[in-house]
Amino acid sequence: MKPAPFAYIRAADLATVDAAMQPGETLTKIIAGGQSLVPMLNLRLAPADRLVDIRGLVALRQVEERPGSILYGALLTHATFEDRLVPDASNGLMPHVAARIAFRSVRNRGTIGGALALADPAADWLTTVVALEALLHVHGPDGDRVVPAEDFVIGPYFTDLGEADVLTAIEVPRRKATERWGTCKVAVKAGEYAESLSIALLDREGRTARVVVGATDGAPLVLARTAQALLDGAAEADLRRIAGAELEAADRAFSPAKLTMHTTTAIRAARDAAA
Repeated sequence: MKPAPFAYIRAADLATVDAAMQPGETLTKIIAGGQSLVPMLNLRLAPADRLVDIRGLVALRQVEERPGSILYGALLTHATFEDRLVPDASNGLMPHVAARIAFRSVRNRGTIGGALALADPAADWLTTVVALEALLHVHGPDGDRVVPAEDFVIGPYFTDLGEADVLTAIEVPRRKATERWGTCKVAVKAGEYAESLSIALLDREGRTARVVVGATDGAPLVLARTAQALLDGAAEADLRRIAGAELEAADRAFSPAKLTMHTTTAIRAARDAAA
């Protein structure tokens, strides 16, 4: 199957994007790396009357180092992070995550901004930016704004982005050198979307911890009580009980099997961070 006919606009700047994305009767979509959108167009699962190609926007490929954070352009590819071609604010977590997304051909073209804007609940970057407490920079016809990653996703494939908004950059706070991280991803096979993905961050010296579980049929879940128990040095059995209770209390109606799987990945990620 091939996509239905559509018009194509290659944007030279954000002003061109703003003009093309004005709400109206024409269904307009932005294309960046195209690794998710093109297959969906071919299957006619994501109809579009017009595509706005933003790959030529050099400003969205830039990296800005700030005293307390690094600003990554939304058009940076997964491979750019995997190959450590940009400064790393995450103590190695972002390169680790990027290297496990799909396959190299996809990582060469797929972009971090495109993955976040799609908001597939099982996408690796979604859980990662929430774990890292990132800020997402959004440009729209009414100006620019900044959205905490934790508030960006409203539901599966549904974000805070307005119809005419563009995700332009991801700002990641510089993680302390004393912070350790752990991850655990369950997938049908290497490179596939996660069935469950957990990330734990632990800084005993700085007295901070964070545990996030993704691929939960919605926005990633931040397990605050589990993180506190990890920081306090709770035994693994206690961590499992607390994590299970937090997940069960979430509004996701997990099956017993899903609840066990998400609890297990959370505990394994926490265990790796504490090792």
